[in-house]
Amino acid sequence: ILTAPLPQERGGNNSFTHEALTLKYKLDNQFELVFVVGFQKILTLTYVDKLIDDVHKEFRDKYRNEFQQKGALGLLNGTFDFKDDFMRLLRDAEESSKVRAPTVMKTFEQSLKSQKTVKCMIETRGEKPKEKVKNKKNKGSKKDGTEAVAAPSKASAGDKQLSAAGDKEELTKDEILQKNREEFFRRHMKAGEKSRSPKPDAQKEKGKKPRVWDLGNSNAKVLDYSNSATNGSAEACPVEEFDPDMALGDKNREPGRLYDLEYESDDEAEEEKVVQNTSKPSVKKGGLGGMFGMLKGLVGSKSLTREDMDPVLEKMKDHLIAKNVAAEIAVQLCESVAKKLEGKVMGTFTTVTSTVKQALQEALVQILQPQRRVDVLRDVMDAQRHRRPYVITFCGVNGVGKSTNLAKISFWLIENGFSVLIAACDTFRAGAVEQLRTHTRRLNALHPPESHGGRTMVQLYEKGYGKDAAGIAMEAISYARNQGFDVVLVDTAGRMQDNAPLMTALAKLIAVNAPDLVLFVGEALVGNEAVDQLVKFNKALADHSMAQTPRLIDGIVLTKFDTIDDKVGAAISMTYITSKPIVFVGTGQTYCDLRSLNAKAVVAALMKA
Repeated sequence: ILTAPLPQERGGNNSFTHEALTLKYKLDNQFELVFVVGFQKILTLTYVDKLIDDVHKEFRDKYRNEFQQKGALGLLNGTFDFKDDFMRLLRDAEESSKVRAPTVMKTFEQSLKSQKTVKCMIETRGEKPKEKVKNKKNKGSKKDGTEAVAAPSKASAGDKQLSAAGDKEELTKDEILQKNREEFFRRHMKAGEKSRSPKPDAQKEKGKKPRVWDLGNSNAKVLDYSNSATNGSAEACPVEEFDPDMALGDKNREPGRLYDLEYESDDEAEEEKVVQNTSKPSVKKGGLGGMFGMLKGLVGSKSLTREDMDPVLEKMKDHLIAKNVAAEIAVQLCESVAKKLEGKVMGTFTTVTSTVKQALQEALVQILQPQRRVDVLRDVMDAQRHRRPYVITFCGVNGVGKSTNLAKISFWLIENGFSVLIAACDTFRAGAVEQLRTHTRRLNALHPPESHGGRTMVQLYEKGYGKDAAGIAMEAISYARNQGFDVVLVDTAGRMQDNAPLMTALAKLIAVNAPDLVLFVGEALVGNEAVDQLVKFNKALADHSMAQTPRLIDGIVLTKFDTIDDKVGAAISMTYITSKPIVFVGTGQTYCDLRSLNAKAVVAALMKA
């Protein structure tokens, strides 16, 4: 046994094997000692764990006072004798392993099967023969069936003998005959069901053909990247050959241009019904009352009251919630519109509904156009003049499309002539690094170095899994500065807003590396959840930041916008709660499916009936 100061605590497995030797060790963190036992790997020593535990306890208890007074180094420089104690513990451990007798198999007489008699096979009156078969675990259905049939026949033979002896409890001949008939019909019914097998099943082809997708790649070798790993380095991934039209989609697009979000609205003249609290008796008064009521709602020189607007605002609130606007925000919007319009004089031939609707549209457009506008290209060029990379960090919950939209933004930046370094800081999710590596291959295939004067436009900086994300981001930014990259895109792991440890790690990454732009990636499918995510993300970044002025979210990337039709309320919820702009909108699966937000188009979709 060797004792030595413990320089570094190690967790996990407490054994180490090298060639023909095996070492087992145990740590004592209180006195910083490690106890090691070595033996040949070929020997199966069952007492090793007991020996090392006993030695640890005996050694620590014997020299506890000297440890506390002199310390481990002082004790090692002195003299102490533990040989006799160790030999005694070794003998005890060896003896304890010999005491254990080897397990012996039971004989047939000792088993439960030998205790079964012929009596348990005889079925008495009132028992159901099928119960025994059901209790078995369906081991050999044919075998169980034959045993079940054989048991009644033996029982019938026993019944005849016992009935001859005058036992009143046994079955009569008529009952035995009836049972045999039922069993006969049951067997023939099962045989008939098996023979009626459908013909189409017999004509089915063996095996299963693989499905070939229209946009898929039938060559499996193209998808095999096992031999081209660049784990732990920042080398450029090899160029991959594939159909560029499949990754780009729109052939008529202008390279490098970020198109606005489009929506085709139906601006047809619709007659809007005036909300009136009329009852049936008022209708009976004649047609003049209805006509004067309509004119009363249309004629101007009338100031709006809360009672006039409440029915319209209630409908508008329900409409906004149905369009995926968070319920709390829909109520606040309607309240702000009511306060703005209360006491306002309506124009001539203007309805209450049209007035409220127009005011709500103007409020929604103002929400989607915050005061601070993010111009990424301008900021990147400004960073170029200072000879430093422009750093963008992406954060968000799990599965919203951070890596996919990071690749789209990379493609957009490359088409505008900027080189990109992708930092793989998602060291938790399985396949995250490989996903970015695949995107890097595709982007290098679309923009090879030959088209840019021999300059590699996109590279991946990754250090594998299980590493500190803040450290990887710092190394990537330093690497980009030395190699002259224009932009660094930092991909982080998805995390729920309630997970305090992961939110602390994100706040650390942002505080340590101080990115130029922090983008929250959220999907357009959420409603009330969008408010909860953004509020808690900002709160966590503020609470866990080490700076006096904490860094919060600067902008939003709204993803999966092509899946929601006209339910665009998440855009309103996100911008209303943060007052931050939506910088990018993801609208599909290709690299070109990236748009800038068009506030009027979103409001038109939101107000559509």
